[in-house]
Amino acid sequence: MLPRSVAACMVLLASVAQAESVGERIERHLAEPRFAAASWGISVVSLDDGRTVYAHDASRLMLPASTAKLYTAAFALDRLGPDFRARTDVLANGALKRGRLRGDIVLRGGGDPTLSGDAWAKSLAAALQERGIRRIDGAVIGDDTLFAGPPIGAGWEASDLQETFGAQAGGLDIDENTLTVALTGSHVDVQPGDAAITVALDAADTPLEFYRAPGSDTLHVIGLDTAGAKPHTARVSMPDPALVAARRLQSALRQQGIRVDGEARSVRWPVRPPGGESLTSWPSPTLLEILRSGLKRSQNLYLQTVFLLTGRSRGTDATPAEDLASAALSDWLAARGIGPTSVAMAEGSGLSRHDLTTASALTRLLATMDAGPHGPAWRGLLPVAGVDGTLARRMRGTAAEGNVVAKTGSMTYVNALAGYVTTKSGQRLAFAILLNNYRPPPRGAEPLRTASAEVDAIAVMLAEAAGRL
Repeated sequence: MLPRSVAACMVLLASVAQAESVGERIERHLAEPRFAAASWGISVVSLDDGRTVYAHDASRLMLPASTAKLYTAAFALDRLGPDFRARTDVLANGALKRGRLRGDIVLRGGGDPTLSGDAWAKSLAAALQERGIRRIDGAVIGDDTLFAGPPIGAGWEASDLQETFGAQAGGLDIDENTLTVALTGSHVDVQPGDAAITVALDAADTPLEFYRAPGSDTLHVIGLDTAGAKPHTARVSMPDPALVAARRLQSALRQQGIRVDGEARSVRWPVRPPGGESLTSWPSPTLLEILRSGLKRSQNLYLQTVFLLTGRSRGTDATPAEDLASAALSDWLAARGIGPTSVAMAEGSGLSRHDLTTASALTRLLATMDAGPHGPAWRGLLPVAGVDGTLARRMRGTAAEGNVVAKTGSMTYVNALAGYVTTKSGQRLAFAILLNNYRPPPRGAEPLRTASAEVDAIAVMLAEAAGRL
């Protein structure tokens, strides 16, 4: 039998060898010829003692894609609190006498990105009826002036703006600011029916394409298939969500028997908001619920709106809310040891190519949040490998399934993953994996792997690790 000292030494040597083998596995992966022109930034930190157990260009600034949402979510949880609720208010802009409002109803957005369907409108209309309102001389005005500044994030690309992931974020959002166009032959059906959009058909002999110019309320359907009459469906962003919300409330008021004489309209920044007496309101879900849905699904609108809300919490002056949020986030990170040279957040979703981070800054944030008062709730916000959210179909059948809890990030030539994993030996790790400037091999090349699979492979290596890293 070996002396205890020799046995302990062998265990230590085996642990060191295993740690080296994990590092070597990762390095061999990064050295594959297909990554010759790409850039990797990787940081892996032990949550047990704070040590960095693996790093590769961890201090290089890189595009984070949607892993940037981690900064927004952490900042908002601390600044606004998990129980924060945004409120959509209804105001009377005029004199109210004997059930008649001689003026307009103002639907003032308070930054609730989850407003959808018509239950909220019916509830507000019923509340106004209970207050004795029977006639409105004016109209319903959708007030989207909560946030100073344009409704798109700094650095969002024009080609993204008609896509669902590029939907504008404002104070008065509805149906995630998207609509569906169903096309059968020359028949067009737009849902929701109150969507403020015009559809123009162009039966050109080209592949079918949907196009809405930035700032326009006309959706062009190009390449109309009138012969085959094949059904086509597309989801695109709404040009004026505040107007849609106003129309929906107006419809609900009329269903309640309340006469509305005017036609719904909207006002947006930089127009001055209409005033009035507060009559009733509709609360959003809690911030924690919004963040859970936003991070699990990687919903840009949700996180961008939350980002703007944190900026506006600094004041209500004319400074754009996005600028306020960016500055406040930089200060908040600096107070936690993450300096401005390692993170630059121009907006809150990661859709912008103006956002930059280092891998080490992400793991510092993850470690800070894990040890903080919101630790358990924070972990519950993130997708789980092979289980839910954007990781539902990834890393199934591996040691990472049900183990890796992480935020995904994906955009053209960028893929990222940042979160937590427990090794086979029970060591808890925070990791950030950033892959930039990567163009996967063309179809037919071997092996055929997606960019997300290349990133996932490293997370799986960490989950498979045995011994202490």
